[in-house]
Amino acid sequence: MSFVKQKTLKSAISFQGIGLFTGASTSLRLIPAPENTGIVFKRVDLQATPSILAHVEAADAGMRCTRIGSQDKGIQTVEHLLSALHAFGVCNVFIELDGPEVPILDGSALFFSQKIIEVGCEEQGDRPVYHLQEPVFFSQGETHIVAIPSHELRMSYTLHYPESSLLSSQFYSVVINEHSFLQEIAPCRTFSLYEEIAPFIASGLVKGGSLDNAVIVKEGKVMNEGGLRFPDEMVRHKILDLLGDLALINRSFLAHVIAIRSGHRSNIAFAKEMLRKMENT
Repeated sequence: MSFVKQKTLKSAISFQGIGLFTGASTSLRLIPAPENTGIVFKRVDLQATPSILAHVEAADAGMRCTRIGSQDKGIQTVEHLLSALHAFGVCNVFIELDGPEVPILDGSALFFSQKIIEVGCEEQGDRPVYHLQEPVFFSQGETHIVAIPSHELRMSYTLHYPESSLLSSQFYSVVINEHSFLQEIAPCRTFSLYEEIAPFIASGLVKGGSLDNAVIVKEGKVMNEGGLRFPDEMVRHKILDLLGDLALINRSFLAHVIAIRSGHRSNIAFAKEMLRKMENT
């Protein structure tokens, strides 16, 4: 057992943007919280201002995103924000949101990360760090996730889209810390093949999506003006998503997490396995 300091923000942060799926304008405010609070979302647009602890037991996979809480009072697309908070060690914060979806901003975690750095973090009491002692794994069809013991938090991801010449196969591995996350992971945007997303747009299920907040690949080419931020931006974004989903474990841990073709549903299932292992050790 080892320990790290809990952290909260030194001052409040505000964001405004639209929801990727709802298309609704949304305001988001991150507020410092006392130690041992956790990451708590508050729906300030609802009369009772319900609070939702960002925890894997309250999580589920929505359509191409992660959501927490109930259908009528929950919040979706939480993974990019949670990824940034986890990377910078912020484990105590109140998050006020005036709608059902975290704003997508540019489709990455870069703006969240930059604001956290701008206001700075305040250290609080100790928090135990869980050191994985034996492998934990999840496997379903062609999707596999395994965590093995490690003295650091490393994430490795293999992406495979055989139907796309551009995305046929990508691999990336990185040790997660504040510097590596900011430089290598945070700028990487959500992405989709045009053929996959077009039916959802046509049916009104993705009201806020555009080339301003997502990378779209059509017929083997990137449609976005300016192209990619990294040649392998897509697999890096998968690591961003995975880190955000594993933040829902709500504990600090060290392990090497290796994922093959995972998505939000499998990430959440794996996070629950990790939590069970921690609770039984």
